Amino acid sequence: MEATGTDEVEKIKSKFMSAWHNMKYSWVLKTKTYFSRNSPVFLLGKCYHFKTDGAYIAQSGDLSTDGSNFDKINTEISGNVEEFRKDFISRIWLTYREEFPQIKGSALTTDCGWGCTLRTGQMLLAQGLMLHFLGRAWVWPDALDIDSSDSDSWTVHTVKKLTASFEASLTAEREPKILSNHHQRTRKRNRDDSEMRNEVYHRKIISWFGDSPLAAFGLHQLIEYGKKSGKIAGDWYGPAVVAHILRKAVEEARDPELQGVTVYVAQDCTVYSSDVVDRQCSFMDSGKADTKAVIILVPVRLGGERTNMDYLEFVKGILSLEYCVGIIGGKPKQSYYFAGFQDDSLIYMDPHYCQSFVDVSIKDFPLESFHCPSPKKMSFKKMDPSCTIGFYCRTVQDFEKASEEITKMLQSSSKEKYPLFTFVKGHSRDYDFASSPLHEENNLFSEDEKKRLKRFSTEEFVLL
Repeated sequence: MEATGTDEVEKIKSKFMSAWHNMKYSWVLKTKTYFSRNSPVFLLGKCYHFKTDGAYIAQSGDLSTDGSNFDKINTEISGNVEEFRKDFISRIWLTYREEFPQIKGSALTTDCGWGCTLRTGQMLLAQGLMLHFLGRAWVWPDALDIDSSDSDSWTVHTVKKLTASFEASLTAEREPKILSNHHQRTRKRNRDDSEMRNEVYHRKIISWFGDSPLAAFGLHQLIEYGKKSGKIAGDWYGPAVVAHILRKAVEEARDPELQGVTVYVAQDCTVYSSDVVDRQCSFMDSGKADTKAVIILVPVRLGGERTNMDYLEFVKGILSLEYCVGIIGGKPKQSYYFAGFQDDSLIYMDPHYCQSFVDVSIKDFPLESFHCPSPKKMSFKKMDPSCTIGFYCRTVQDFEKASEEITKMLQSSSKEKYPLFTFVKGHSRDYDFASSPLHEENNLFSEDEKKRLKRFSTEEFVLL
Protein backbone atom coordinates (compact mmCIF):
# COMPACT_ATOMS: atom_id res chain seq x y z
CA MET A 1 0.00 0.00 0.00
CA GLU A 2 2.80 2.36 0.86
CA ALA A 3 4.40 1.81 -2.54
CA THR A 4 1.07 2.47 -4.26
CA GLY A 5 0.66 5.69 -2.31
CA THR A 6 4.13 6.78 -3.31
CA ASP A 7 3.35 6.09 -6.97
CA GLU A 8 0.19 8.19 -6.74
CA VAL A 9 2.14 11.07 -5.20
CA GLU A 10 4.73 10.83 -7.97
CA LYS A 11 2.02 10.84 -10.64
CA ILE A 12 0.38 13.91 -9.12
CA LYS A 13 3.76 15.61 -8.85
CA SER A 14 4.48 14.69 -12.48
CA LYS A 15 1.16 16.18 -13.68
CA PHE A 16 1.77 19.36 -11.69
CA MET A 17 5.28 19.76 -13.11
CA SER A 18 3.98 19.08 -16.61
CA ALA A 19 1.37 21.82 -16.26
CA TRP A 20 3.98 24.22 -14.88
CA HIS A 21 6.47 23.53 -17.67
CA ASN A 22 3.81 23.80 -20.34
CA MET A 23 2.89 27.25 -19.00
CA LYS A 24 6.56 28.17 -18.63
CA TYR A 25 7.42 27.24 -22.22
CA SER A 26 4.13 28.15 -23.90
CA TRP A 27 5.80 31.14 -25.57
CA VAL A 28 8.01 28.92 -27.72
CA LEU A 29 5.81 29.02 -30.82
CA LYS A 30 4.32 32.44 -30.25
CA THR A 31 7.40 34.67 -30.34
CA LYS A 32 8.38 36.14 -33.68
CA THR A 33 11.82 35.69 -35.20
CA TYR A 34 13.21 38.29 -37.55
CA PHE A 35 15.68 37.57 -40.33
CA SER A 36 17.72 40.19 -42.13
CA ARG A 37 16.96 40.56 -45.85
CA ASN A 38 20.56 41.54 -46.56
CA SER A 39 22.44 38.45 -45.31
CA PRO A 40 22.36 34.85 -46.55
CA VAL A 41 20.78 32.19 -44.37
CA PHE A 42 22.35 28.75 -44.07
CA LEU A 43 20.37 25.67 -43.10
CA LEU A 44 22.16 22.32 -42.88
CA GLY A 45 24.38 22.95 -45.89
CA LYS A 46 21.89 24.93 -47.97
CA CYS A 47 22.10 28.67 -48.56
CA TYR A 48 19.12 31.00 -49.00
CA HIS A 49 19.03 34.69 -49.96
CA PHE A 50 16.19 36.97 -48.90
CA LYS A 51 17.48 40.16 -50.52
CA THR A 52 14.77 42.21 -52.22
CA ASP A 53 14.48 45.41 -54.23
CA GLY A 54 11.87 47.67 -52.77
CA ALA A 55 9.54 45.00 -51.44
CA TYR A 56 7.93 45.49 -48.05
CA ILE A 57 9.29 43.01 -45.51
CA ALA A 58 8.14 43.11 -41.90
CA GLN A 59 9.65 45.71 -39.59
CA SER A 60 12.94 47.58 -39.85
CA GLY A 61 13.82 45.76 -43.04
CA ASP A 62 13.74 42.40 -41.32
CA LEU A 63 11.76 39.31 -42.19
CA SER A 64 9.50 37.60 -39.66
CA THR A 65 9.33 33.83 -39.95
CA ASP A 66 6.13 33.27 -38.01
CA GLY A 67 4.23 33.48 -41.28
CA SER A 68 2.48 36.78 -40.52
CA ASN A 69 4.48 38.91 -42.93
CA PHE A 70 5.30 36.51 -45.73
CA ASP A 71 2.08 37.30 -47.59
CA LYS A 72 3.20 40.93 -47.91
CA ILE A 73 6.24 40.02 -49.97
CA ASN A 74 6.10 40.39 -53.72
CA THR A 75 5.55 36.85 -54.98
CA GLU A 76 8.09 37.30 -57.78
CA ILE A 77 10.94 37.72 -55.32
CA SER A 78 9.79 35.55 -52.42
CA GLY A 79 10.81 32.23 -53.89
CA ASN A 80 13.85 31.79 -51.67
CA VAL A 81 11.87 32.83 -48.60
CA GLU A 82 9.26 30.16 -49.23
CA GLU A 83 11.93 27.61 -50.13
CA PHE A 84 13.66 28.29 -46.81
CA ARG A 85 10.42 28.00 -44.85
CA LYS A 86 9.54 24.77 -46.63
CA ASP A 87 13.01 23.35 -45.98
CA PHE A 88 12.99 24.31 -42.30
CA ILE A 89 9.47 23.07 -41.60
CA SER A 90 10.34 19.75 -43.29
CA ARG A 91 12.94 18.98 -40.59
CA ILE A 92 11.62 16.66 -37.88
CA TRP A 93 10.81 18.48 -34.63
CA LEU A 94 10.78 16.47 -31.41
CA THR A 95 9.58 18.13 -28.23
CA TYR A 96 8.49 17.46 -24.69
CA ARG A 97 5.45 15.18 -24.60
CA GLU A 98 3.05 14.20 -21.86
CA GLU A 99 0.61 11.37 -21.17
CA PHE A 100 2.76 8.81 -22.95
CA PRO A 101 3.11 5.24 -21.55
CA GLN A 102 4.78 5.21 -18.15
CA ILE A 103 8.57 4.99 -18.26
CA LYS A 104 9.79 1.72 -16.80
CA GLY A 105 11.09 2.05 -13.25
CA SER A 106 9.46 5.42 -12.66
CA ALA A 107 6.05 7.07 -12.38
CA LEU A 108 6.87 9.50 -15.19
CA THR A 109 4.55 9.88 -18.16
CA THR A 110 6.19 13.10 -19.39
CA ASP A 111 9.70 14.41 -19.99
CA CYS A 112 8.77 18.05 -19.34
CA GLY A 113 11.62 19.85 -17.63
CA TRP A 114 14.33 17.21 -18.02
CA GLY A 115 14.29 15.55 -21.45
CA CYS A 116 15.36 18.42 -23.71
CA THR A 117 18.86 17.13 -24.51
CA LEU A 118 17.48 13.70 -25.36
CA ARG A 119 15.01 15.45 -27.67
CA THR A 120 17.72 17.48 -29.42
CA GLY A 121 19.74 14.28 -29.81
CA GLN A 122 16.69 12.67 -31.39
CA MET A 123 16.37 15.59 -33.81
CA LEU A 124 19.98 15.26 -34.90
CA LEU A 125 19.64 11.52 -35.44
CA ALA A 126 16.35 12.08 -37.29
CA GLN A 127 18.10 14.47 -39.68
CA GLY A 128 20.78 11.85 -40.33
CA LEU A 129 18.10 9.27 -41.12
CA MET A 130 16.29 11.74 -43.38
CA LEU A 131 19.49 12.23 -45.37
CA HIS A 132 19.93 8.47 -45.55
CA PHE A 133 16.41 7.55 -46.68
CA LEU A 134 15.10 10.73 -48.32
CA GLY A 135 18.13 12.82 -49.31
CA ARG A 136 18.81 16.48 -48.60
CA ALA A 137 16.63 17.74 -51.46
CA TRP A 138 13.45 16.22 -49.98
CA VAL A 139 10.85 18.54 -48.50
CA TRP A 140 7.47 17.72 -47.01
CA PRO A 141 4.80 18.58 -49.61
CA ASP A 142 2.45 19.85 -46.88
CA ALA A 143 5.07 22.00 -45.13
CA LEU A 144 3.65 25.36 -46.15
CA ASP A 145 0.16 24.34 -45.05
CA ILE A 146 1.38 24.81 -41.48
CA ASP A 147 1.44 28.35 -40.18
CA SER A 148 2.17 29.57 -36.69
CA SER A 149 -1.52 30.17 -35.94
CA ASP A 150 -1.80 26.40 -35.79
CA SER A 151 0.31 26.49 -32.66
CA ASP A 152 -2.71 27.68 -30.69
CA SER A 153 -4.36 24.34 -31.44
CA TRP A 154 -1.22 22.47 -30.37
CA THR A 155 -1.44 23.39 -26.71
CA VAL A 156 -1.68 20.55 -24.27
CA HIS A 157 -5.44 21.01 -23.83
CA THR A 158 -6.44 20.62 -27.47
CA VAL A 159 -3.73 18.54 -29.10
CA LYS A 160 -5.74 15.42 -28.22
CA LYS A 161 -8.15 16.52 -30.91
CA LEU A 162 -5.17 16.69 -33.24
CA THR A 163 -4.26 13.14 -32.39
CA ALA A 164 -7.75 11.86 -33.17
CA SER A 165 -8.08 13.82 -36.38
CA PHE A 166 -6.08 16.92 -37.25
CA GLU A 167 -8.36 17.84 -40.11
CA ALA A 168 -11.46 17.42 -37.93
CA SER A 169 -10.01 19.67 -35.24
CA LEU A 170 -9.20 22.36 -37.80
CA THR A 171 -12.75 22.26 -39.13
CA ALA A 172 -14.24 22.38 -35.63
CA GLU A 173 -12.10 25.19 -34.26
CA ARG A 174 -11.99 27.66 -37.14
CA GLU A 175 -12.93 28.27 -40.73
CA PRO A 176 -11.19 26.06 -43.28
CA LYS A 177 -8.08 27.52 -44.84
CA ILE A 178 -8.27 28.85 -48.37
CA LEU A 179 -5.31 27.29 -50.12
CA SER A 180 -3.39 29.13 -52.79
CA ASN A 181 -3.77 27.98 -56.38
CA HIS A 182 -0.34 26.40 -56.12
CA HIS A 183 -1.35 24.31 -53.10
CA GLN A 184 -4.65 23.36 -54.70
CA ARG A 185 -2.83 22.06 -57.75
CA THR A 186 -0.41 20.18 -55.50
CA ARG A 187 -3.27 18.53 -53.59
CA LYS A 188 -5.08 17.52 -56.77
CA ARG A 189 -2.01 16.12 -58.50
CA ASN A 190 -1.73 12.36 -58.43
CA ARG A 191 1.22 11.18 -56.41
CA ASP A 192 3.78 9.17 -58.29
CA ASP A 193 5.65 6.19 -56.90
CA SER A 194 8.57 8.31 -55.69
CA GLU A 195 6.32 10.62 -53.68
CA MET A 196 4.50 7.69 -52.13
CA ARG A 197 7.80 6.04 -51.21
CA ASN A 198 9.06 9.27 -49.63
CA GLU A 199 5.89 9.65 -47.59
CA VAL A 200 6.25 6.09 -46.31
CA TYR A 201 9.80 6.82 -45.12
CA HIS A 202 8.77 10.20 -43.71
CA ARG A 203 6.24 8.47 -41.46
CA LYS A 204 8.53 5.55 -40.71
CA ILE A 205 11.35 7.81 -39.51
CA ILE A 206 8.98 9.70 -37.21
CA SER A 207 7.60 6.40 -35.89
CA TRP A 208 11.10 5.31 -34.83
CA PHE A 209 11.08 8.29 -32.42
CA GLY A 210 7.62 7.64 -31.01
CA ASP A 211 7.08 7.89 -27.27
CA SER A 212 6.47 4.20 -26.64
CA PRO A 213 8.64 1.37 -25.27
CA LEU A 214 8.83 -0.33 -28.69
CA ALA A 215 10.10 2.66 -30.70
CA ALA A 216 13.77 2.10 -31.61
CA PHE A 217 14.84 5.68 -30.81
CA GLY A 218 11.96 6.71 -28.59
CA LEU A 219 12.49 8.25 -25.18
CA HIS A 220 11.76 4.95 -23.42
CA GLN A 221 14.56 3.10 -25.24
CA LEU A 222 17.06 5.93 -24.86
CA ILE A 223 16.44 6.03 -21.12
CA GLU A 224 17.01 2.28 -20.89
CA TYR A 225 20.43 2.70 -22.51
CA GLY A 226 21.10 5.68 -20.24
CA LYS A 227 20.47 3.53 -17.18
CA LYS A 228 23.53 1.49 -18.05
CA SER A 229 25.61 4.63 -17.62
CA GLY A 230 24.04 5.56 -14.30
CA LYS A 231 21.27 7.81 -15.65
CA ILE A 232 17.59 7.40 -14.82
CA ALA A 233 14.40 9.04 -16.07
CA GLY A 234 14.20 12.56 -14.67
CA ASP A 235 17.99 13.09 -14.63
CA TRP A 236 19.61 15.70 -16.85
CA TYR A 237 21.54 14.42 -19.84
CA GLY A 238 24.38 16.28 -21.52
CA PRO A 239 25.30 16.31 -25.22
CA ALA A 240 28.30 13.98 -24.75
CA VAL A 241 26.31 11.34 -22.89
CA VAL A 242 23.46 11.58 -25.40
CA ALA A 243 25.93 10.95 -28.24
CA HIS A 244 26.89 7.59 -26.71
CA ILE A 245 23.26 6.72 -25.99
CA LEU A 246 22.39 7.35 -29.65
CA ARG A 247 25.30 5.13 -30.73
CA LYS A 248 24.01 2.31 -28.55
CA ALA A 249 20.43 2.77 -29.75
CA VAL A 250 21.44 2.49 -33.41
CA GLU A 251 23.61 -0.55 -32.69
CA GLU A 252 20.71 -2.30 -30.97
CA ALA A 253 18.02 -1.35 -33.50
CA ARG A 254 16.44 -4.45 -34.99
CA ASP A 255 14.51 -2.97 -37.91
CA PRO A 256 16.08 -4.33 -41.14
CA GLU A 257 15.82 -0.84 -42.65
CA LEU A 258 18.29 0.43 -40.04
CA GLN A 259 20.98 -2.18 -40.66
CA GLY A 260 22.62 0.07 -43.24
CA VAL A 261 23.36 2.86 -40.73
CA THR A 262 25.92 3.04 -37.93
CA VAL A 263 27.04 5.70 -35.45
CA TYR A 264 30.60 6.56 -34.46
CA VAL A 265 31.38 8.74 -31.43
CA ALA A 266 34.74 10.52 -31.38
CA GLN A 267 37.09 9.76 -28.49
CA ASP A 268 38.80 12.66 -26.73
CA CYS A 269 37.92 14.98 -29.61
CA THR A 270 39.64 12.63 -32.05
CA VAL A 271 38.07 10.83 -35.00
CA TYR A 272 40.09 7.69 -35.84
CA SER A 273 39.60 7.17 -39.56
CA SER A 274 40.24 3.41 -39.60
CA ASP A 275 37.69 2.88 -36.80
CA VAL A 276 35.09 4.78 -38.82
CA VAL A 277 35.81 2.79 -42.00
CA ASP A 278 35.69 -0.48 -40.02
CA ARG A 279 32.20 0.44 -38.82
CA GLN A 280 31.11 1.28 -42.35
CA CYS A 281 32.39 -2.06 -43.67
CA SER A 282 31.32 -4.17 -40.70
CA PHE A 283 28.43 -5.94 -42.38
CA MET A 284 29.91 -6.83 -45.77
CA ASP A 285 28.87 -10.40 -46.42
CA SER A 286 27.76 -12.68 -49.26
CA GLY A 287 29.94 -10.66 -51.61
CA LYS A 288 27.87 -7.49 -51.12
CA ALA A 289 29.72 -4.36 -52.15
CA ASP A 290 27.52 -2.02 -50.11
CA THR A 291 28.78 -0.46 -46.89
CA LYS A 292 27.01 1.21 -44.02
CA ALA A 293 26.39 4.90 -43.92
CA VAL A 294 27.88 6.49 -40.80
CA ILE A 295 26.71 9.30 -38.53
CA ILE A 296 29.76 10.75 -36.79
CA LEU A 297 29.19 12.46 -33.45
CA VAL A 298 31.92 14.66 -31.98
CA PRO A 299 31.42 15.92 -28.40
CA VAL A 300 33.44 19.14 -27.99
CA ARG A 301 33.81 22.19 -25.79
CA LEU A 302 33.82 25.62 -27.40
CA GLY A 303 35.55 27.29 -24.48
CA GLY A 304 35.74 27.28 -20.70
CA GLU A 305 32.81 28.60 -18.69
CA ARG A 306 31.63 30.60 -21.68
CA THR A 307 31.77 29.96 -25.41
CA ASN A 308 34.88 31.38 -27.03
CA MET A 309 33.89 33.72 -29.88
CA ASP A 310 36.96 32.54 -31.80
CA TYR A 311 34.98 29.37 -32.63
CA LEU A 312 32.13 31.27 -34.31
CA GLU A 313 33.48 31.00 -37.85
CA PHE A 314 34.18 27.30 -37.41
CA VAL A 315 30.65 26.58 -36.19
CA LYS A 316 29.24 28.58 -39.11
CA GLY A 317 31.49 26.65 -41.47
CA ILE A 318 30.28 23.33 -40.07
CA LEU A 319 26.61 24.27 -40.45
CA SER A 320 27.23 25.26 -44.07
CA LEU A 321 28.55 21.80 -44.99
CA GLU A 322 26.36 19.33 -46.87
CA TYR A 323 27.56 16.59 -44.48
CA CYS A 324 26.33 18.37 -41.34
CA VAL A 325 23.25 17.00 -39.53
CA GLY A 326 23.26 19.70 -36.88
CA ILE A 327 24.55 20.35 -33.39
CA ILE A 328 23.22 19.16 -30.02
CA GLY A 329 23.81 22.24 -27.92
CA GLY A 330 21.92 25.11 -26.39
CA LYS A 331 22.41 27.71 -23.75
CA PRO A 332 22.89 27.09 -20.01
CA LYS A 333 19.92 25.12 -18.59
CA GLN A 334 18.26 24.66 -22.02
CA SER A 335 19.20 22.37 -24.90
CA TYR A 336 18.52 23.33 -28.52
CA TYR A 337 19.04 21.66 -31.87
CA PHE A 338 21.16 24.02 -33.98
CA ALA A 339 20.58 23.64 -37.72
CA GLY A 340 21.81 26.86 -39.33
CA PHE A 341 22.81 30.49 -38.95
CA GLN A 342 22.51 34.03 -40.24
CA ASP A 343 25.29 36.49 -39.50
CA ASP A 344 26.35 35.84 -35.86
CA SER A 345 23.08 34.20 -34.81
CA LEU A 346 22.37 30.47 -34.74
CA ILE A 347 19.10 29.06 -36.08
CA TYR A 348 17.57 26.34 -33.94
CA MET A 349 14.58 24.17 -33.12
CA ASP A 350 13.42 24.27 -29.52
CA PRO A 351 12.17 21.11 -27.75
CA HIS A 352 10.77 23.09 -24.79
CA TYR A 353 7.16 22.87 -25.83
CA CYS A 354 4.93 20.28 -24.19
CA GLN A 355 2.63 18.43 -26.55
CA SER A 356 0.41 15.43 -25.90
CA PHE A 357 1.33 11.88 -26.76
CA VAL A 358 0.75 10.83 -30.37
CA ASP A 359 0.35 7.12 -31.04
CA VAL A 360 2.57 6.63 -34.08
CA SER A 361 1.47 3.01 -34.45
CA ILE A 362 -1.88 4.20 -35.79
CA LYS A 363 -2.15 4.35 -39.56
CA ASP A 364 -2.05 7.93 -40.86
CA PHE A 365 -1.20 9.39 -37.45
CA PRO A 366 -1.11 13.23 -37.56
CA LEU A 367 2.26 14.60 -38.68
CA GLU A 368 1.77 18.30 -37.93
CA SER A 369 3.07 18.28 -34.35
CA PHE A 370 6.37 16.77 -35.56
CA HIS A 371 7.18 19.80 -37.72
CA CYS A 372 8.07 23.22 -36.35
CA PRO A 373 6.17 26.13 -37.96
CA SER A 374 8.90 28.72 -37.45
CA PRO A 375 12.64 28.85 -36.70
CA LYS A 376 14.22 30.58 -33.73
CA LYS A 377 17.47 32.55 -33.55
CA MET A 378 20.03 32.98 -30.78
CA SER A 379 23.25 34.94 -30.59
CA PHE A 380 26.29 32.65 -30.79
CA LYS A 381 27.79 34.25 -27.67
CA LYS A 382 24.88 32.87 -25.61
CA MET A 383 25.66 29.29 -26.64
CA ASP A 384 26.73 26.85 -23.93
CA PRO A 385 30.29 25.65 -24.70
CA SER A 386 29.38 21.97 -24.29
CA CYS A 387 27.93 20.50 -27.49
CA THR A 388 28.01 17.56 -29.90
CA ILE A 389 28.53 18.10 -33.63
CA GLY A 390 27.05 15.61 -36.11
CA PHE A 391 27.97 14.57 -39.68
CA TYR A 392 26.50 12.05 -42.08
CA CYS A 393 28.56 10.16 -44.68
CA ARG A 394 26.81 7.69 -46.98
CA THR A 395 29.97 5.98 -48.26
CA VAL A 396 33.62 5.55 -47.32
CA GLN A 397 34.46 7.98 -50.12
CA ASP A 398 32.09 10.53 -48.61
CA PHE A 399 33.79 10.13 -45.25
CA GLU A 400 37.23 10.65 -46.77
CA LYS A 401 36.06 13.76 -48.59
CA ALA A 402 34.30 15.13 -45.51
CA SER A 403 37.33 14.53 -43.28
CA GLU A 404 39.53 16.45 -45.73
CA GLU A 405 37.15 19.41 -45.91
CA ILE A 406 36.59 19.55 -42.15
CA THR A 407 40.31 19.22 -41.44
CA LYS A 408 41.04 22.25 -43.63
CA MET A 409 38.30 24.15 -41.82
CA LEU A 410 39.70 23.14 -38.43
CA GLN A 411 43.19 24.23 -39.38
CA SER A 412 42.11 27.59 -40.76
CA SER A 413 39.90 28.33 -37.74
CA SER A 414 42.45 27.34 -35.09
CA LYS A 415 44.44 30.31 -33.89
CA GLU A 416 46.14 28.15 -31.30
CA LYS A 417 48.30 25.08 -31.76
CA TYR A 418 45.50 22.57 -31.23
CA PRO A 419 42.27 22.47 -33.27
CA LEU A 420 38.86 21.83 -31.72
CA PHE A 421 39.03 18.18 -32.79
CA THR A 422 41.12 16.16 -35.21
CA PHE A 423 40.95 13.36 -37.77
CA VAL A 424 43.74 10.81 -37.28
CA LYS A 425 44.79 7.94 -39.53
CA GLY A 426 44.66 4.47 -38.04
CA HIS A 427 42.75 2.91 -35.15
CA SER A 428 42.38 4.25 -31.63
CA ARG A 429 44.23 1.19 -30.30
CA ASP A 430 47.26 2.21 -32.35
CA TYR A 431 47.57 5.21 -30.05
CA ASP A 432 47.36 3.18 -26.84
CA PHE A 433 43.82 4.27 -26.07
CA ALA A 434 41.32 1.67 -24.94
CA SER A 435 38.60 1.24 -27.53
CA SER A 436 35.11 0.49 -26.35
CA PRO A 437 33.70 -2.76 -27.77
CA LEU A 438 31.06 -2.50 -30.46
CA HIS A 439 28.66 -4.50 -28.29
CA GLU A 440 28.86 -4.19 -24.52
CA GLU A 441 26.59 -6.53 -22.62
CA ASN A 442 26.77 -5.07 -19.15
CA ASN A 443 27.80 -1.44 -19.52
CA LEU A 444 27.01 1.26 -22.01
CA PHE A 445 30.44 2.82 -21.53
CA SER A 446 33.87 1.35 -20.89
CA GLU A 447 35.76 2.54 -17.80
CA ASP A 448 37.88 4.89 -19.91
CA GLU A 449 34.77 6.34 -21.54
CA LYS A 450 33.20 6.90 -18.13
CA LYS A 451 36.28 8.84 -17.01
CA ARG A 452 36.19 10.94 -20.17
CA LEU A 453 32.47 11.63 -19.82
CA LYS A 454 32.92 12.62 -16.19
CA ARG A 455 34.88 15.61 -17.46
CA PHE A 456 31.91 16.73 -19.51
CA SER A 457 29.40 16.13 -16.71
CA THR A 458 30.50 19.17 -14.73
CA GLU A 459 29.48 21.38 -17.65
CA GLU A 460 26.35 19.60 -18.79
CA PHE A 461 22.91 21.17 -18.83
CA VAL A 462 21.33 21.47 -15.41
CA LEU A 463 17.57 21.59 -15.87
CA LEU A 464 15.45 23.19 -13.21
